[in-house]
Amino acid sequence: MIKNNILLITGGTGSFGNAVINRFLVTDYFKEIRIFSRDEKKQDDMRNQFKNSKLKFFIGDVRDYDSIEPTTRGVDYIFHAAALKQVPSCEFFPMQAFKTNVEGTQNVIKAAAHNKVKKVICLSTDKAAYPINAMGISKAMMEKVAIAESRNLQSTIVCLTRYGNVMASRGSVIPLFIKQIKSGLPLTITDPNMTRFLMSLNDAVDLVLFAFENGNQGDLFVNKAPAATIGDLAKAVKVLAKSHSEINIIGTRHGEKLYETLCTREEMAKAEDMGDFFRIPADNRDLNYSMYYSKGEKGMSVSQDYHSHNTHRLDVDGVKSLISKLAIVRKELFAEEIDEFSI
Repeated sequence: MIKNNILLITGGTGSFGNAVINRFLVTDYFKEIRIFSRDEKKQDDMRNQFKNSKLKFFIGDVRDYDSIEPTTRGVDYIFHAAALKQVPSCEFFPMQAFKTNVEGTQNVIKAAAHNKVKKVICLSTDKAAYPINAMGISKAMMEKVAIAESRNLQSTIVCLTRYGNVMASRGSVIPLFIKQIKSGLPLTITDPNMTRFLMSLNDAVDLVLFAFENGNQGDLFVNKAPAATIGDLAKAVKVLAKSHSEINIIGTRHGEKLYETLCTREEMAKAEDMGDFFRIPADNRDLNYSMYYSKGEKGMSVSQDYHSHNTHRLDVDGVKSLISKLAIVRKELFAEEIDEFSI
């Protein structure tokens, strides 16, 4: 069905875009994959790395409708991954997070609808559930914008995915730990009891592909994932590296939570269990406000959040087994010849 279609990945030079390309270039899926981003250096690196005529590169910014609109012409599907993702930088520059994550998403959807793209899948984060930092707030607003836009679209389906920390993605903690160990420095952790969901890049791609295959208008998809404490994660990296580096506790940074929530209890009250995933349908009540007072949700009071404190918790051995499969661990700690984004 999708062999003769065109896929566009916004923010496509990032970890997610690389993982998708590694997945699809070895298949006959999609006759063309467009990479849209504002970083010409990363695009040139990717162009030289893959050397594949199926890849087409477009310079632009999702903030600029006039640059994203021409890129969507002829496109069948969009994976919208462009975002500002770093919690500290978004805390100091919240309007920049808003412009990219919220206005940028609206531009992508507007352009997709204008050019009759079949489906747009917007990538969100666990930080959008009960957000306490600018990054999470901007992503929560991104979700609201996507769902609101989906209500008025006929030919273009807009759905979302929400996932937790992607292990070994750019700017994440595992590459930092490995760099610190190889430099002979102590490992710096914020709070050893802080928990985070653990997902691989493959898990992130699988979630988006599940939404691609199953998503209806306004749906939000979440995958079930294990979690671990940051303390156990640091210990596991040390064991795999055979390192005696100390662990320094530096304290919680700007806007960090003790644990992350993938589904709020309000969402869990209406979530559909689809095996490895939850599907959360859009709330499509209209502006007839009397419904908010006359009809409630009986299950709301008994449902629980789905968060990194109450999901399956891995111990040090479990974390070690999980992260030993990561490409960056096999490459940097086991000296294997392997592409960074292949696993």
